[in-house]
Amino acid sequence: MKILIVGGTGTISSAITRQLAASGHDLWLLNRGTRKNEVPASVKQVICDIDDEAEVLRQIGNEQFDAVCEFIGFLPSQVERDIRLFKGRTHQYVYISSASAYNKPAASHYITEGTALANPYWEYSRNKIACEELLMHEYRDNGFPVTIIRPSHTYCERGVPVSVHGLKGSWQVLKRMMEGKPVLVHGDGSSLWTLTWNEDFARGFIGLLGNPKAIGEAFQIMSDEQLTWNQIYQCVANALGVEFRPYYVASEFLATTSPKEWDFTGNLLGDKAVTVVFDCTKLKRVVPGFQATVRFDEGVRRCIAYLKEHPELQTEDPEFDAWCDRVIVAQEQAKKSLNG
Repeated sequence: MKILIVGGTGTISSAITRQLAASGHDLWLLNRGTRKNEVPASVKQVICDIDDEAEVLRQIGNEQFDAVCEFIGFLPSQVERDIRLFKGRTHQYVYISSASAYNKPAASHYITEGTALANPYWEYSRNKIACEELLMHEYRDNGFPVTIIRPSHTYCERGVPVSVHGLKGSWQVLKRMMEGKPVLVHGDGSSLWTLTWNEDFARGFIGLLGNPKAIGEAFQIMSDEQLTWNQIYQCVANALGVEFRPYYVASEFLATTSPKEWDFTGNLLGDKAVTVVFDCTKLKRVVPGFQATVRFDEGVRRCIAYLKEHPELQTEDPEFDAWCDRVIVAQEQAKKSLNG
């Protein structure tokens, strides 16, 4: 197949890029070229700003694609731009939405593609919903061949997934663990979450490309493994070879006391603090044989090994570290005050 990926070097899309290239597809990436050295040699690169529509059209000319995959579309205006660019140029337009678009909290923690979309806590999710609605309207009214994908928490070797961290990523949480310090865990750590290794996600995604049963449909792609956040952090501690010392704080307290730019209201109240169990039956009907195979305890060991070998990814975050300490002191003082 001839496939154009808008993006192609991020956490999710990098695994898809590698697998498509290894399978011999005619793969094109359209992005700014900031990670062009990581792209397989067989991949054609269109290096430009996609918002410069004239330049995009100049570079792709009259090319037609079996699929165009949008990984960096976050706003309805960006989707409208894509419709202008690719309508009549592709047999399938694959839009990456988000499982955070599902209602928080949903009527049931058991999530299917039919679960209502509504997220009062997170603008990011509301924008994704608006993009989906625009695309489905274009499909129904004008036959635009859309497929919508809703990933949840997908990770790769470049970062360890944790629920509470600052803008610089998860390394500071790992550093606290290695220093024997307590780490903040939202709630009591008992809510269920799903983590999916990016190479597993890629296999499900690729199975939908060129698939006639995927047109006009939405799919969620996740592992079948559900873990509590306590189990997730314990796996991280085990991979580091250290003791897990959790310090539990209510999600709402974290959201209201953290710097606004960390957006714990969206990331926690609108996403990670809510127990969800995803049903991927629909995907498995359309992509027979799909199964995520990398358990989190194995995936996180890969992450830790990679991070230890790449010190440039070990980004410290003293602001987040100091805030964690302040939260712990404040909650302990409140306990003492209320206990007389």
